[in-house]
Amino acid sequence: MLKYARLPLCFRVSSLTDLHPANIPLSLYIHMPWCVRKCPYCDFNSHAVPDGKLSLDLEQEYLHALVEDFKTQLEFAQGRHIHSVFIGGGTPSLISAQGYQWLFVQLKALLPFEADCEITLEANPGTVEHDPFADYLAAGINRLSIGVQSFNTEHLTKLGRIHSNADAISAIGLARDAGFQRINVDLMHGLPEQTLEQALLDLKLAVDNGATHISWYQLTIEPNTVFFRTKPVLPVDEVLEEIQAQGEAYLKAQGFINYEVSAWRKEQPSAHNLNYWQFGDYLAIGAGAHAKVTQPDGVYRFQKTRLPKDYLAKVPAEHVQFKRIEADELPFEFMMNALRLNDGVAVEYYAQRTGLNLDSLAETLDSLRSRKLMVDDAMRLACTEQGHVFLNSVLEEFI
Repeated sequence: MLKYARLPLCFRVSSLTDLHPANIPLSLYIHMPWCVRKCPYCDFNSHAVPDGKLSLDLEQEYLHALVEDFKTQLEFAQGRHIHSVFIGGGTPSLISAQGYQWLFVQLKALLPFEADCEITLEANPGTVEHDPFADYLAAGINRLSIGVQSFNTEHLTKLGRIHSNADAISAIGLARDAGFQRINVDLMHGLPEQTLEQALLDLKLAVDNGATHISWYQLTIEPNTVFFRTKPVLPVDEVLEEIQAQGEAYLKAQGFINYEVSAWRKEQPSAHNLNYWQFGDYLAIGAGAHAKVTQPDGVYRFQKTRLPKDYLAKVPAEHVQFKRIEADELPFEFMMNALRLNDGVAVEYYAQRTGLNLDSLAETLDSLRSRKLMVDDAMRLACTEQGHVFLNSVLEEFI
């Protein structure tokens, strides 16, 4: 776990090398911390709103706080424009489309967005949780990520979700009808008492109903969740392995490309997530939001005050907790992201985005390549298929 020390926004220390942020894409993460109800598996920074509806006064107060927060980060842009935006939560679709339209106008006036900027909104299927999808499209959002998790009503109940199978199917159809051409569907597998057939049916329904991108990941029980305390019965390892193998085979047969550990696409990759995995930069606004920025003297992470009430009560400069990523931490930090991609990254990204010389890793890379865990390619840093199976062990070699 990263530890953060409180430092002023102007904090700088000397660096061993000179970095050039202008060469690194800059994204923006926006955190909306409220949801209708907290799910028992969720360890994200999310908080249930009274009566399941966000008041207009609270929405407007929070949106204004986001703008003030953004103003404090402009120095980190280093002349760059915003490459992509991801609005996560919580349930970001509890915020009105009109609210987002206002927010984008304010942010763009402070720091321009690139002409083809990808703007993703996480949305839940329940109609009580969002405005009409066409309104979000008109506000400037051009990609949806719909948190379906499962199309099985029994599993949805166990997961604490408030939508049904019909709601999930309807939401994807409504998004397509509204004009969204890029629709990600979030699905989990390895759910309590889930069978192989049920897991495969979830994938089939996502494909059949028009998902262009699928984030398909195994349920993990995290500390500080209801599931951690109640210990639900999960499928045994043999079933989990079969779900993984047959699920991957099905998605490939349907023309989906597995470009990252849990990401499958029929369209272009998620520009925002790709920037994360390629060790790009991202600003962050909102309660509990995390950021990574490159400055000429080094690479930094920072996070914001977690609780919404505290975030709203403080002036923006008091939200921030900084940590410099030291030179001996950067190889692991970089590889932890880059090696999640099936195709890896171009070798020049390492020096460009860490300020370190790749020659310092020559012995480690030679060893991993000789064991067929990384591809033997002078132009690319990537794991082999076997390397992805043992990814945690590969990453440990860069610590």
